[in-house]
Amino acid sequence: MSDDVTIQLGGEEYVVRREDDGLQVGRRLRGDVTWLETVDLSLLPPRVREALDRGDTSDEALLNALRGVVQAEVERGG
Repeated sequence: MSDDVTIQLGGEEYVVRREDDGLQVGRRLRGDVTWLETVDLSLLPPRVREALDRGDTSDEALLNALRGVVQAEVERGG
């Protein structure tokens, strides 16, 4: 995965982008992206990294990881 990829999750649009050794996660709203978090790729399970390598945005492991990032943001009050 080299470009921004949009993923639908819970009726919302999220954007993921691989940068260096991290995965940026953002939320798209009215055409703008607000970046929520950058997760170190080494912290992600191998199956998630493999889905990213394949560009498989429907992989359940990737979707679960994204849900976790979004939930952490909600709990922080973001």
